[in-house]
Amino acid sequence: MVKELFKKIPKRIKLLLFWPVFGAVFWSMELVGTDKYHIVHCFFDDKIPFCEYFAIPYYFWFIFLIGMIVYGFFWDEEALKNYMKFTIITYSVTLAVYAVYPTVQNLRPETFQNNNVFTQIVKFAYKVDTNTNVCPSIHVLGSMAVYFAARKSKLFCGKAWRAAFFATAVLITVSTLFIKQHSVLDIVFAVILGVFAYPFVYFDKKKSSKKTEKHREYAFSGE
Repeated sequence: MVKELFKKIPKRIKLLLFWPVFGAVFWSMELVGTDKYHIVHCFFDDKIPFCEYFAIPYYFWFIFLIGMIVYGFFWDEEALKNYMKFTIITYSVTLAVYAVYPTVQNLRPETFQNNNVFTQIVKFAYKVDTNTNVCPSIHVLGSMAVYFAARKSKLFCGKAWRAAFFATAVLITVSTLFIKQHSVLDIVFAVILGVFAYPFVYFDKKKSSKKTEKHREYAFSGE
């Protein structure tokens, strides 16, 4: 009976069921913790200054992700499917990495040179988000998921839109470094994971073969 009810649930809703599962597992890891964290740090981290103004693109990440989910849910199910497949693959691998190789970063400043609304926003981020389980970066993987889904979507596949989404994804990625939420290594490993996951979502042999056949027919027709 449960299986029959589950089958009746629309596919786009089934895909979104990943979020509560991911959230439960991730926050369980955060709460339980471990005494065997591995410190993530590299030379470049010390060369990047703290800048509280990057809190704006950092938090815009949530709008970026939610916006793609809303767009895909109501207007472009294929985009939602691609977005969620990429997210499920990369976030699941990330959770496995956190479990096997838990990480921590000690980059956060103890004091702030400025005292303004942006530093208060950063302080809030530090309070609600621990400095553990950071590599690879979920912020970066989420941004990649949105960008890839957008460039293959019905509405945002144009050059201008693709450039805008790419710039936003890069800005969000950079923001994690300037407010000291992530190390450069977290970014590097997230990008590597995202690149490896991309073909599993977007490379479709059947679609590719059909496109190839169409090109061949067009070429031989002499049109």
